[in-house]
Amino acid sequence: MALPFPMEKGLTLPQDFVHSLKIRSKYALFLAFVVIVFIFIEKENKIISRVSDKLKQIPQFETDANSTDPALLLSENASLLSLSELDSAFSQLQSRLYNFSLHLGLEPVMEAQGPEAASGKPSQQTGTGHRRHVLLMATTRTGSSFVGEFFNQQGNIFYLFEPLWHIERTVSFQQGGASAAASALVYRDVLKQLLLCDLYVLEPFISPPPEDHLTQFLFRRGSSRSLCEDPVCTPFVKKVFEKYHCRNRRCGPLNVTLAAEACRRKDHMALKAVRIRQLEFLQPLAEDPRLDLRVIQLVRDPRAVLASRMVAFAGKYESWKKWLAEGQDRLSEDEVQRLRGNCESIRLSAELGLQQPPWLRGRYMLVRYEDVARRPLQKAREMYGFAGIPFTPQVEEWIQKNTQAARDSSDVYSTQKNSSEQFEKWRFSMPFKLAQVVQAACGPAMRLFGYKLARDAASLTNRSISLLEERGTFWVT
Repeated sequence: MALPFPMEKGLTLPQDFVHSLKIRSKYALFLAFVVIVFIFIEKENKIISRVSDKLKQIPQFETDANSTDPALLLSENASLLSLSELDSAFSQLQSRLYNFSLHLGLEPVMEAQGPEAASGKPSQQTGTGHRRHVLLMATTRTGSSFVGEFFNQQGNIFYLFEPLWHIERTVSFQQGGASAAASALVYRDVLKQLLLCDLYVLEPFISPPPEDHLTQFLFRRGSSRSLCEDPVCTPFVKKVFEKYHCRNRRCGPLNVTLAAEACRRKDHMALKAVRIRQLEFLQPLAEDPRLDLRVIQLVRDPRAVLASRMVAFAGKYESWKKWLAEGQDRLSEDEVQRLRGNCESIRLSAELGLQQPPWLRGRYMLVRYEDVARRPLQKAREMYGFAGIPFTPQVEEWIQKNTQAARDSSDVYSTQKNSSEQFEKWRFSMPFKLAQVVQAACGPAMRLFGYKLARDAASLTNRSISLLEERGTFWVT
């Protein structure tokens, strides 16, 4: 603090002035502390208001484990303007908070720290290669859990399974173009921090909130090997309920700090998400030099997807089942429009990726689940080659073991499949009139991805008639 007068050498300050300085210092520290608390409160409780005043907190409710809100689809006439306005405001606010934190001498809470982050290299990385970040982008019931295991099984990759589930469960987005754009910005911002190993960003969205960075409620923790191995797997604590516990060993509550440190130690990072719907929103991440991002978009025959969803999420498809049972001529137009919107969202993202704009060149790969199911080892090698990550024997061993099962598991979320037979099972359980609805609503997407239309019920169930066009790799360099 500057003195109100020049101080000569050997001059002793009066005691009352020294006392005054101490008091003023204490008040300054207290004020700084209040500001810091305010920043954290804003981060914890009002993160969504930075994007849109239409977002609101709602209580927890039961939803499908992998449901995707149709409100995330951008409206045709409102999305671009809304995205531009919201993205600009969002970036400005982040910049102000970042600069203000630096001014106070604090570490910014929403960005990776240190020169290692600026260079794209994690501070505790043990490997010597270039760190890659892989995003497996899909929708529900496309086989993404199975394909995600290709990366989860490699020991030098830190893999996260559907962390954005917590955001969807906690935040409600109103219908409309602006709100849909805002939701995508929230997902994107959280995704960026997760890819940078800032796992603390999830804490405001976990319910009940973690205490001292400990939680028993991280969604599907057991689907990530990295969260169930030492040192993240702490000693088991009796009488502590963990909803999503590790599969093969008993661990204590997840320590988010230990998980973040483990993430930084791994050579690479991979994440599966079914809640990122528009590829164009990922441009800032693809252009971030810290990430060197690779996006793998996984698609599946929409007829198979619907058949799988009607089993896994039966409660959401009562109107479809009633329509089939009662033999009505027409299905609800809202249901058909929702199906069409989902297919169009997937198609538009894939078309953008295949066009290879400069920001995405060499960073996008389109994969059909059917090709993975028929040739899992080959497709896994292709995906690893695309990502620039060495393929290891442990992944090959897992694929060999989990794609040759004598019979498929009854668990709809199982990743153990007789993959060469499983991918066409839907053909023999789907009524033809249901297939017709999907073909009419999703025709453009099916043509792009090489899924053939069934002309009649006989061709739908005739295994000798292929409904899949042979395609080479969709990866365009």
